[in-house]
Amino acid sequence: MIPSTASSPQPSPALQDPLRTDVLIVGAGPVGLFAAFEAGVIGLSCHIVDALPEVGGQCIELYPDKPIYDIPAVPSCTARELVERLLVQCRPFDVPIHLGQRVDTVEQRDDGRWSVTTREGLAFDAAAILLAAGNGAFAPQRLALPEAAPLEGRHVHYSVRNVADFADKTVVVAGGGDSALDWALALRSTARKVTLVHRRNGFSAVDSSVEKMRRAVEAGEMDFMVGAIAGLNAPDDKLESLEIRQIGGSTQLEAEHVVALYGLVADLGPIADWGLSLHAGKVDVDTSNYESSRAGIFAVGDIANYPNKQKLILSGFHEASLALRKAYTYAYPEKKRVHVHSSYDAKLAERVAASTE
Repeated sequence: MIPSTASSPQPSPALQDPLRTDVLIVGAGPVGLFAAFEAGVIGLSCHIVDALPEVGGQCIELYPDKPIYDIPAVPSCTARELVERLLVQCRPFDVPIHLGQRVDTVEQRDDGRWSVTTREGLAFDAAAILLAAGNGAFAPQRLALPEAAPLEGRHVHYSVRNVADFADKTVVVAGGGDSALDWALALRSTARKVTLVHRRNGFSAVDSSVEKMRRAVEAGEMDFMVGAIAGLNAPDDKLESLEIRQIGGSTQLEAEHVVALYGLVADLGPIADWGLSLHAGKVDVDTSNYESSRAGIFAVGDIANYPNKQKLILSGFHEASLALRKAYTYAYPEKKRVHVHSSYDAKLAERVAASTE
């Protein structure tokens, strides 16, 4: 479990005043967490909200233990380690993180500030809003079988949170993308037997992963079967086998666990109704400050759209840094912010030192 500075979901705003903050960050993935740190560095208060039940965003939902190689000055780390380090980096500013909270309504008041509510009942009063929501609210594509739902979390999985849970088990990984192949390969050294099941012999994964998978199959380290999961055999609520539909008929495949990695269903949700300029489900932004078509609302990370956009975590870090400097002008229009390099920021040094004591 990733350590978190997150607060528990707050009481309904009917029982409290709206939470006042300089910036409301929507999204607790890597970019949202770095934005919280950067907000503190330049003197902005912030709160983070996320619809997911834990911090980390898509990194933790999709590939928590997959290595990442393109974070500056970090030769290699897993997504889980990256999120843990970002939480430590945020610690000096004691940023409240509200999980399981999906932002619902956004209204701009006459004074220019934003009134924001979540579907679960939190209310915020913010000078600016920073969308770091990845692809918006999302959920894994589930097995379209009535018997699958009761087995979810025990025998049917849509992500891998802990490799050790599959130790010495018979596991079927379903899907043909990068996540499916990566996890089938990763689990073969832990599980007793791993079988990758995909509806065709072609894959949407990178060539190197496909090659590696085929070599592993040839070496007897794992199996591959062309077909689709058509049924689950789970007497006494315990998975024993899968019915695999193939061109020539159906066959039974032994399985104690199935990891279905068919991708995510992404949905901007209420964000689509905020009056923002959108393109292909992304928020159009001005690259000088990553502000959307509505002044005071910014978009960074995967949710931002602009020419030559690169979907990289490091790009999101840069976008958040510039966006927050413009957000500062909404929070403190009467002040002129003076740039100070972190090496010479005595207050920041004190905060960091205090947080590590």
